Amino acid sequence: MIPEPTGGTTQLYEPSPVKRFRRSDAEILTIKSAILDIVYEDHPMTLRGLFYRLVSAGLIGKTENEYKNTGRYLLQMRRDGTLPYSMIADNTRWMRRRPSYNNLDDALRRTAHAYRRALWTEQSAYVEIWCEKDTLAGVLYAETDAYDVPLMVVRGFSSETYLYEAASTMEEAGKPVHLYVMTDLDPSGVSIAADIERKIRGFIPDTDVTVDRIAVTPEQVTAWQLPTRPTKKTDSRAKSFTGESVELDAIPPSTLRRLVRESIETHIDRDVLERTRDTERMERSALESIREHLGGGA
Repeated sequence: MIPEPTGGTTQLYEPSPVKRFRRSDAEILTIKSAILDIVYEDHPMTLRGLFYRLVSAGLIGKTENEYKNTGRYLLQMRRDGTLPYSMIADNTRWMRRRPSYNNLDDALRRTAHAYRRALWTEQSAYVEIWCEKDTLAGVLYAETDAYDVPLMVVRGFSSETYLYEAASTMEEAGKPVHLYVMTDLDPSGVSIAADIERKIRGFIPDTDVTVDRIAVTPEQVTAWQLPTRPTKKTDSRAKSFTGESVELDAIPPSTLRRLVRESIETHIDRDVLERTRDTERMERSALESIREHLGGGA
């Protein structure tokens, strides 16, 4: 079920050449036009994901300087209104704040609008998606949110506390657990996935836990001709790793979302899902009725 991305050839990451060049206005316009086509076709996406798409299309070289150029072009296009800000994902910065309301009516209105019945309570399994990179959270969230699935962003190797608390939630579910992990294909990425599995199993040995690393895999690199980069020799884990490395961002956003969606849907009983959603609609209507009874409804 691998076939999906098309275009481009596998390329090695090469250091930025010393010689500098200046693009003509026409060449820059060509790249910006390609950026528009790529982003409108497959959004939201990250800056690094866009960079890899331009590299695969042969429009830019795979260097650090070209990555910076891509960011500069993208910033210009967003500032001049050519490209909506919302189409580029960046979940590396966020705000903590408790919800607050203008008044009781406002609270009831928002509660009725946001009310959601737990989707997995009556399903036979419990599912989570784990992703190494927080920059991709905005790319994947639409799929996990649609099915009420936790999106766990690990930012490298997870702390004992994070994994213990995650394992406790899985144990409380009281049913088979399926974790789908997405990491770079490099010594650290492969080790991160193994570390998650080993520690989760250690915390809840009596829980049926299945862990699948669904990206990036060697098969995907070959089938989709994903751009590669040299594996860092300074990584202490490189001794047990063979071949070039590939970043998760090199997979097109639509393909990443498909991988997540298909993994989740494997465990969905559609009849149970419909019953849950029917109940949710009735309960939301009940909340609206309470609001109207209290004089909030217009």
